[in-house]
Amino acid sequence: MSQLTEAEAVTARPAPATSTSALRNLYAARFVFAIAWAGLLATSASELNPFTVTLLVLYPLVDLGAAVYDLRSSGATRQRVPLLVNMALSLAAAIGLGVAIDSGIPDVLRVWGAWAITAGVVQLVVAVQRRGLSGQWPMILSGGISVLAGGSFVAMASDGNASLASLAGYATLGGIFFGVSAFRLHRSNVSVER
Repeated sequence: MSQLTEAEAVTARPAPATSTSALRNLYAARFVFAIAWAGLLATSASELNPFTVTLLVLYPLVDLGAAVYDLRSSGATRQRVPLLVNMALSLAAAIGLGVAIDSGIPDVLRVWGAWAITAGVVQLVVAVQRRGLSGQWPMILSGGISVLAGGSFVAMASDGNASLASLAGYATLGGIFFGVSAFRLHRSNVSVER
């Protein structure tokens, strides 16, 4: 039996499903962003002004960037197709929100709701595929809650007093789930290193 060179051994080894530390860092960054974004939106959620519009379009663009980072850091895994779908959905949401803004808050809620439903399904699929990693149960819950919240945003759009305030709560809850997942990934990484 011949010995493999170091380079051959590295390429012969299967790549990990995802880099735990990269995923932990991504989740931690998503936590910080979501909490900050929610706080900023809460200050101006009663109307569509340039600041609010910027925040609304920024959120799905950050989601798009996070999916790109996730795809690059995790390599070609089972999550590749769902992450590509997530990128397309986030880009479509940013464009859709940019268009819906001219029609008012109800249409913004409809677009956000449709995005929350579809992105929640994708998040659920990715988290289930990664369930062997620590910290994925909060992501599974978050994906399911996103689907339900998206339906409620669509329903709220028909209310005469439609407001963007509920989006701040949605982002806060999502951020908390990212924070819990980051913490659990950190704890499992520390346990492995000991």
